[in-house]
Amino acid sequence: MFVDQVQVFIKSGDGGNGMVAFRREKYVPDGGPAGGDGGKGGNVIFEVEEGLRTLMDFRYNRHFKAKRGENGMSKNMHGRNAENLVVKVPPGTVITDANTGEQIADLVEHRQQAVIAKGGRGGRGNTRFASPSNPAPELAENGEPGEEREITLELKVLADVGLVGFPSVGKSTLLSVVSAARPKIAEYHFTTLSPNLGVVETEDNRSFVMADLPGLIEGAHEGIGLGHQFLRHIERTRVIVHVIDMSGMEGREPYDDFLKINEELRQYNLRLTERPQLIVANKMDIPEAADQLERFKEKINGDYLIFPISAITKEGVRDLLYTIADKIESTPEFPLNEPEEEEEKRILYKHQTEEETFVVTREDDGTYVVTGAKIERLFKMTDFSRDESVRRFSRQMRTMGIDNALRERGAEDGDIVRILEYEFEFIE
Repeated sequence: MFVDQVQVFIKSGDGGNGMVAFRREKYVPDGGPAGGDGGKGGNVIFEVEEGLRTLMDFRYNRHFKAKRGENGMSKNMHGRNAENLVVKVPPGTVITDANTGEQIADLVEHRQQAVIAKGGRGGRGNTRFASPSNPAPELAENGEPGEEREITLELKVLADVGLVGFPSVGKSTLLSVVSAARPKIAEYHFTTLSPNLGVVETEDNRSFVMADLPGLIEGAHEGIGLGHQFLRHIERTRVIVHVIDMSGMEGREPYDDFLKINEELRQYNLRLTERPQLIVANKMDIPEAADQLERFKEKINGDYLIFPISAITKEGVRDLLYTIADKIESTPEFPLNEPEEEEEKRILYKHQTEEETFVVTREDDGTYVVTGAKIERLFKMTDFSRDESVRRFSRQMRTMGIDNALRERGAEDGDIVRILEYEFEFIE
């Protein structure tokens, strides 16, 4: 089965916890703190593996979690950093944030990597908090939580040439006679249910990749028929080869077919109209095709190159392949998005405005709820089993202005305040 779009959940590794420890050596009085830092959590990295062709592996495994870092140890020994989780994807995979729709990475080259979720840093051990005023702190941090996100993987096949056209116009037959690909061919519509790729070599030893895309019908850009599932694969092609059944055996007018398919391409993505398009007048071995071709040429007015061929007899195929190879050499790659400064890396970096530090709300039962990425991260990194850590967290809340915000919302001594699933009393 050809799978070209999936949604998966990823989570990078949490950082290891820092440790509270002290030197306890026989001849070293007042040895001081000796708690090591926790190790860094593993990143979730996506890497291109050129041997893969679909996203089939993600159909059954849609959760990827990296390991957490090792906790810190005594004698100032730091915990080990966790190994990164490397997820293999086929060339041509575009990764976007499932919630925002923002593109994260476009992976096309073998071994190209992108860090999609960064591992949390390790918590600091009590050695890090020693100071002249507090030489023996009983204070350490828990590891920073790893990132969690829902992402969408979308495969857009890497082909130089895309064959487009209505069902049963001969796209699969053409691909089978010019390459070693063996797509399914039958006398009914929608024989091709997934893109087929083949490497084509001309007689002058030039080669390119050709993709036979499932047949389009009118309304495909709106989700009608099967072709709409694979319109995305045309986006990467440099040259579009429009195959038209010139015999009229299906009862359709060739010129109408031409207009309808181009309208579908334009409606799906206006930039597809920028690509050079060659017209292949197929099934010229059928007697009625010659008259149809003459009428077609009159309506086109010479705006496109037209190649009369018969995919069955291979008549005219040689000249077509030479012209396709010439077009590829003279046509640059079309980026999927507008050019950016880091386009050569194919990873998009954008400035992000800092989120609100915290938000205070009140529920129907009178409980005050404090939310926000920063305060929740500090909360998770606090070891509430130690009084000194609790006092430090209280100072952090006060510094951030949470105490004053609670008072402005009407909080009084003894009221319940909740952060995440934990509750505590507000004390003046």
